Amino acid sequence: MPSRPPLIIGHRGAPGYRPEHSRSSYTLAIELGVDAVEPDVVFSRDGVAVVRHENEISATTDVADRPQFAARRTTKTIDGTEHTGWFTEDFTWTELATLRCRERLPRLRAASASFDDEQPVLRLRDVLDLVRAASVDRGREVGVVLEIKHATHFASRGFDVAALLESEIADAGWTGGPLTFESFESTVLRELRAREVAGRYVYLLESDGRPADLVSAHGSRAPSYRDAVTPEGLDRLVGEVDGISVDKKMILAPDRLGRSHGPTEVVADAHARGLVVYTWTCRPENAFLVGEFRRGRDRAAFGDYLAEWRIIADAAVDGVFVDHPDLGAAFFR
Repeated sequence: MPSRPPLIIGHRGAPGYRPEHSRSSYTLAIELGVDAVEPDVVFSRDGVAVVRHENEISATTDVADRPQFAARRTTKTIDGTEHTGWFTEDFTWTELATLRCRERLPRLRAASASFDDEQPVLRLRDVLDLVRAASVDRGREVGVVLEIKHATHFASRGFDVAALLESEIADAGWTGGPLTFESFESTVLRELRAREVAGRYVYLLESDGRPADLVSAHGSRAPSYRDAVTPEGLDRLVGEVDGISVDKKMILAPDRLGRSHGPTEVVADAHARGLVVYTWTCRPENAFLVGEFRRGRDRAAFGDYLAEWRIIADAAVDGVFVDHPDLGAAFFR
């Protein structure tokens, strides 16, 4: 284990137990001892920062069951992938506030799905207020790791994402715990940092593929996420961001048979350049583990997650995103 335990970050709250991004998901995460919670942010038609994993919301709300919104079902291409459903940017916040949260993975997390349709969709402002109040009540700082989703997509539709977030945070009068901004698109991080919005800036990295903002700007010449974790890529990030947040596969290095060959050098290489390193997402279910740590054929059953997490801990990461905060805290602390 590293000499200093990593931050335990409640990934969308505590979605192993409650529908992600619901009020009870965040409240439970804080009760279970997280150091920070992670809201994903997209936008409504009228520019409100809405807390949803994606701007397409048919899997995480009851919008498909609302007859008054049936005509808004449409098909869009988001970051190069075609999606059909209902999109936050086609609704006002007043309309979105009438929707109720649902479990995104009901077959894997039936217990969480039992809380479907009980809680309204939240704004970023709601989460900031909730975290600040909980920090006061519990006498300890709880941070917020704010993930900015699909910034290039929203920019192409006339949204000034950095300006909207700057205004939202200022209007909220945020005086809570540490604030971190993260995105898979470095452009929006650069724009927000240029506005001198106080916080830590972390670049999210997939294990494959290319960032949507760079593809939009450079097409097939756009560098890949993997390029960013080469020594040369990490050198370029110094001074641009405070750290990186990597897909756990970049640490575990599974082969085609699902056998881990980690930990890799990515964390040490980043640390050598003064960058912090987070990783996502530590989950115990077989469905999310690399092959060698799965046990049995039930995708919802817990595998040997402790063995997988041991490799991540041995890499000495600075923060881990978890869906089950109690399990994360018990192991990584």
